[in-house]
Order: sequence, then structure tokens, then C-alpha cells
Amino acid sequence: MNNIIETMLNHRSIRQYEDRPLSEEQIMTIVRCAQAASTSSYIQAYSIIGITDKETKRKLAELCGNQPYVETNGHLFVFCADLHRHQVIAEMEGQDLSPAIESTEKFMVAVIDATLAAQNAALAAESMGLGICYIGGLRNQLQAVTELLDIPTHVMPLFAMTVGYPLQESSQKPRLPIGHVYHQEKYNQDKQSYQQQLQEYNATISSYYQERTQGERSDTWTGQMANMLSKPARMYMKEFVEKQGLNKK
Repeated sequence: MNNIIETMLNHRSIRQYEDRPLSEEQIMTIVRCAQAASTSSYIQAYSIIGITDKETKRKLAELCGNQPYVETNGHLFVFCADLHRHQVIAEMEGQDLSPAIESTEKFMVAVIDATLAAQNAALAAESMGLGICYIGGLRNQLQAVTELLDIPTHVMPLFAMTVGYPLQESSQKPRLPIGHVYHQEKYNQDKQSYQQQLQEYNATISSYYQERTQGERSDTWTGQMANMLSKPARMYMKEFVEKQGLNKK
């Protein structure tokens, strides 16, 4: 096993950081690593906004659901699906590229490109001994986020990432069994084995929470998921995405 694999397998979300900013060299290295990620057809349909201003971080922390680590970290990155530059390209080249730019396919490409870049950034940061945490709460109030960060049309903020020096190590949540995620040759639709794997995973997760909370919690994973999915969230998303000039066709 090499250092890269060890770093990947050691991943955990860090939500408490030292009051210590990242250096410009660290930030630029993380961004360059993000740019080294694969990109569909060389389209590079993403942008990264770095946030250091304390007041902007404070406002974003509120918009993300009052998560304190969005405000207190070494650096905050916001990853965006970005086809704005491709609209600029349309003007430069004198072509109408709207049918492609506003298509579901190119929206998916932009989301995938941004996500690949973000995971490269996460791995780069963790390889430096830093901790990271993805912030999906950025999508709680995207109109306000868009106004705060002066984001143009054909761009959509997807998630933030906190990066910094860990104040303390957090425990690592057990993942689903490999056999439940990796299907050989075709999708395994044997419901009995599927449910058996989930029951075994529930036991693992329940033990994890009991140990982590000294017996105060004993959640199962399927119980957590059923509870979360029974309360649809961010149902404004389709309307907002189309308002940004994306995923319209």
C-alpha cells in the first residue's frame, strides 16, 4: 500500500480547525491539483471561489445552516458548475451555443467536472496533513449565496469545502460493504442478499454510534436514510438551476 492509498483510506470529515490560515502556496497547490483532474472533452466547466474574508465566511456559515466550521477554518473553497465562460466563448466566436450550454447533458458535465476537481483538491489537502469537510448546506439558500459571491448566470454553486489544520481527529464512519457497492458484470438485483447486507451494515453502524456516544445513540443506517428522505429538502432546486440558465433542455 502506498501513501496515496493510505491517505484516501484514512479520510474523515474534520469540523474543528486551528485558527491558522493556509499559506498562499498551499492554496495554489490545492487549486492546481484540482485543475489536474479529468475533465469531459476538455471543457473544464467549473470554477472555484476561495473565501478568506471573515465577514463573508460568517454570512456563508449562517446560510449553510449555522455551521461554525464554515466560519472558522484555514480556507474555504466554493466549487461551482460553470458554463459562463462558454457563453463568453460563444460571443468571442460569434456562435449561438445556448442549446448546448443550457442542456441537461452539459449541466451534468459541469457538475461532474466540478466534483472531480473537488475530490482532487481534497486529496491534495489531506496529503499535506490538512483536514477537509464538504459543505452541502451551501445549497440551502442558493439565491443568497449567489448574490453574496456575485455569481453570474450559467454558474451554479454546488458545495463548499472547509480546509485547515485539524484541532482534533474525528472518528471514521464505516462505509457500505464493498459487495453492496461493487457489482460484477451486471447490477445485482437479488433483493434478499441486498437486504441481508443492509441488515449487517445496520449492525455495524449501530455499534459505531453506541461507541462514539457512550451508548446515547444506536442509529441504523437504513433508519437514518428513511428519516432523511421522508422530508424532501431544497425543493426549489429545479427552478433555481433553470433560472441560472442551466439544465433547461
